[in-house]
Amino acid sequence: MKMNRKGYYMELRNKILNAISKNSKITNEDLAVMLGIKKEVIDAEITAMEQEKIICGYPTLINWENSDCEKVTALIEVKVTPQRGMGFERIAERIYKFEEVESVYLMSGGFDLAVMIVGKNMQEISNFVWNKLAPLESVTSTSTNFVLKKYKEHGMALVDNVKDDERMLITP
Repeated sequence: MKMNRKGYYMELRNKILNAISKNSKITNEDLAVMLGIKKEVIDAEITAMEQEKIICGYPTLINWENSDCEKVTALIEVKVTPQRGMGFERIAERIYKFEEVESVYLMSGGFDLAVMIVGKNMQEISNFVWNKLAPLESVTSTSTNFVLKKYKEHGMALVDNVKDDERMLITP
């Protein structure tokens, strides 16, 4: 079965996106070799996807627990009153513009938005919720959950293989 031109480029874009989602440092030259495509085609597709906001950035995944930097991550569940004509868009935008906010997701279930923030300590996160998030007029309630340990993030393991339980078995 022969693939049409549109299908070919959709498949090519999918392959490029999958490759750079696992390693954003891969060069366009290496991508071209890996995919068997000319580098100029890779350059053009990546540029087009950046302009179309398919590719929005190239962040680095850092395991802060292995660094000397103290960081605390929290997931804040937020219930909001949607605004007429704008739904959740306007309140989500107000929230994601705060510097502390890493991510905002519209959710199904018991709350409306999930907000991920990073701070120096629990007090800093508490101050953010108390002074900036909770007072917003559309916010009706919040629930803050602190991340105690990250095992995997963005598809990548952050810990070495978990060792078998070394405790001694005690039987009656």
